[in-house]
Amino acid sequence: MPVTATQLETRMAAHLDVARRHLERLRNVSTTRTIDNALAPYDEIAIELDAGMSYAGLLERVHPDAAVRAAAEKWTQELSQFATALSLDRGVYDALRAVGMDGADAATTHYMRRTLRDFRRSGVDKDEPDRERIRALNEELVLIGQEFARNIQSDKRSVVVTAADLEGLPEDYVKAHPPDLEGRITVTTDYPDYMPFMSYSKSGTAREALYRAFRSRGTPANLDVLDRMLERRHRLARLLGYESWAQYITEDKMIASDTAARDFVERIAGVGLDRARRDYAELLERKRLDEPGATHVHDWEKDYLDERVKAERYRFDSQEVRPYFPYEQVKQGILDVTARLFGVEFRRVTDGDTWAPDVETYDLYENGERTGRFHLDMHPRAEKYKHAAQFNIVNGLAGRQLPEAALVCNFPGGEPGDAGLLEHDDVVTFFHEFGHLLHNLFAGNQRWMGVAGISTEWDFVEAPSQMLEEWGWDVRVLQTFGRHHETGEPIPAETVERMRRAREFGRGVYVRQQMSYAMLSLRLHGGDPTGVDTTAIVRDVQNQYSMFRYVEGTSFHASFGHLDGYSAIYYTYMWSLVIARDLFSQFDARDLMAPGTAGRYRDSILAAGGSAPAAELVRRFLGRDFNFDAYEAWLNAV
Repeated sequence: MPVTATQLETRMAAHLDVARRHLERLRNVSTTRTIDNALAPYDEIAIELDAGMSYAGLLERVHPDAAVRAAAEKWTQELSQFATALSLDRGVYDALRAVGMDGADAATTHYMRRTLRDFRRSGVDKDEPDRERIRALNEELVLIGQEFARNIQSDKRSVVVTAADLEGLPEDYVKAHPPDLEGRITVTTDYPDYMPFMSYSKSGTAREALYRAFRSRGTPANLDVLDRMLERRHRLARLLGYESWAQYITEDKMIASDTAARDFVERIAGVGLDRARRDYAELLERKRLDEPGATHVHDWEKDYLDERVKAERYRFDSQEVRPYFPYEQVKQGILDVTARLFGVEFRRVTDGDTWAPDVETYDLYENGERTGRFHLDMHPRAEKYKHAAQFNIVNGLAGRQLPEAALVCNFPGGEPGDAGLLEHDDVVTFFHEFGHLLHNLFAGNQRWMGVAGISTEWDFVEAPSQMLEEWGWDVRVLQTFGRHHETGEPIPAETVERMRRAREFGRGVYVRQQMSYAMLSLRLHGGDPTGVDTTAIVRDVQNQYSMFRYVEGTSFHASFGHLDGYSAIYYTYMWSLVIARDLFSQFDARDLMAPGTAGRYRDSILAAGGSAPAAELVRRFLGRDFNFDAYEAWLNAV
């Protein structure tokens, strides 16, 4: 049964109570500080905070009951306040700093070193007035972040179109959008509506209207919320001794500084420019077949023209593969592929506690032993998180608790009679998010909470999930589950080959667009935001880095959810992709299901969690430091 608001209150209060008792235990030690009497109780606090904040953070984004979402928001705030106070507790810091680490294993040493660094970065060594200011700013930023996310989550916009505007869209899409008595058809900004419409509708006017609605979500409220968020972050960074939030937030990542992050963005944007210009020229050439005098491609035209180029020049229409990818079949296929690849088993659980009737639960088994649990919440629902993401629920600990996580997506399907035919891009997204899920589950056998689960540097987090996407492009893998939903025919190898060739088109445009987002996040957090016009920055950055001009009257940044969670470090997606391409180079492209490399990869990187610096984990697997060679070969492939 779904949890009620009262039950959630009880559960969260228990986590906080236990955390407080462990804090007292840590403080009330009069003997020499040791791992057992200092780090161990500190980690017990981390266990309770992780369980409480992860569960509340998930429910505030997915639970169908507004009362539960409100309770989850409240407890996220309360637990965050406790965590902030802990990070500024000089007595706890001094206790941990006094611990002798002689004889400690590498993971424990790494955990302690990182913990002390994080205390210092939190401002624990500041005087009491400054610590109080820091605490207040952190608490305010939690509230601001929740408001920003809530405004996006609740802002479902729509446009009214006619039957003629649906010309070019798949038959099942048209059937799912019947006209009313006046012949009006409503298309929303939710992904299952938005993405196909932008790719297939032949009506440029309708696509522009939907694009403007999509790029206006969160306005006007989030423009003010974002201003407050940027101002508080800058003030906090200055209190902590940094010139900007970007300088602060990049310091503990693999990239180590905002200067290095900007240099990375410029490097990738430069490497991708020639390819992007060729891509754009092909899009414009295709547009001129319909509009001979066209001089440029608008942002709302790129997806449609991309589809036309792939269909006409590369002989691949993404609609032709949808019948091979009904949701249920894809789901089972991905479960089967990853189970075989990593030597595990997934078993469906029918009596597990979930937050909505359509959520499915599975247990992970290894060698006959249950080692984890996960939930699949895969279809749109009112007031539900709008994107695709993996959410942690419980981080696993060796001999103590099993890992538990959730996959939250918004794929077609889920309704009676709806096969939920997926785009191939949806299949790739499923592989990507499942990569996060496996990382979380396989990393659930560490000794310490502080190094369990996906606790590596933030700019490495995407690498394992990006690498797993490649299994969604392999013909032998796809033919294990890609079967026509009516005839049962496997997806033809020739079709997959055309799809792979078409995949190469638009890669330069994609890279430049990603660098536009990355530079936007850095620019918004790169200095004092007082009096800054955020819309002007969006306009400037998009015009400089993207191949498509900024569309006046839109406010992309008001619904750019990564500005809340990722703040200045959107670059991490491309940084991780560089590493992912290098990791993938170790696999045999002729047989991606070979267990040897997969097992070594799992042990070296996934199961290690955050027990060592990410660069060291990568070095263990590659036998060397990572480099850009595989990435540049991927970018320039033709």
